[in-house]
Formats: sequence, C-alpha cells, structure tokens
Amino acid sequence: MTTDITKTEYEVLDALWEHYPASANDIIQRLNQNKQWHDKTVKTLLSRLVKKQVIDFDKQQRSYLYFPLVERSTYTQKESKSLVSRLFGGKVAPLVAGFANSDSLSKEDVAELKSLIKKWEQDND
Repeated sequence: MTTDITKTEYEVLDALWEHYPASANDIIQRLNQNKQWHDKTVKTLLSRLVKKQVIDFDKQQRSYLYFPLVERSTYTQKESKSLVSRLFGGKVAPLVAGFANSDSLSKEDVAELKSLIKKWEQDND
C-alpha cells in the first residue's frame, strides 16, 4: 500500500469506508453532506486511489462499485506509527505530553490511556 495519500484522497477513502461497495455517485453524495464536491474531482481522486492500490472496483454493467483494499484500522495504525516516528523519534510519550500540556486531554482520554497502559502491562509482563 502506498502511504502518500493526500488529505482530499483520504476524505474520499473515508467516505468509502462508511459503506462499501459504493458507486462514485454514492461516494459523492456522502462527501457533499459536509461540503460541495465536484463530480469530476471525486472521480479523479477515486482513479488515483485505484492507481495507488488503496481501493479497487468491480464493473457492474455500466457502473463501477468501489471497495477499499485496506481496512481503516490498518491504515490509521500505520499512519500513527509514521507520525510518531517522523515527529517524535518513535517515542509516544512526547506526543501525549504535548496534548497534556495544551489541556487537550479530557478525563475520558486519560482514563482510556490508563486502561491501555494497564492492558499493555498485563500482556507484556
């Protein structure tokens, strides 16, 4: 999988992850719920994602039904690791500290982090 997905390509992919297989028109309708997208732009982005082997399609009569080749969780995990590696030298603590220092963490976030750490400790003991 090519990881150089642009922000707009990601928005199209995200709309496809909502429900698939989906036609270009289905994806355009989903995208247009948030902001106006031109049909030709979305079709160009779908074509790019096919070339990057992130999505594929089945031809049914005169239309194409698109589906992802990568799961959302797999993509976000890979991108998260890439972000931490690029910006924080592979260390997660500075990333979390940045959120903590900017008051971006809610009590729910902290509870979830504690739970994740506890599970990690149990699994890696």
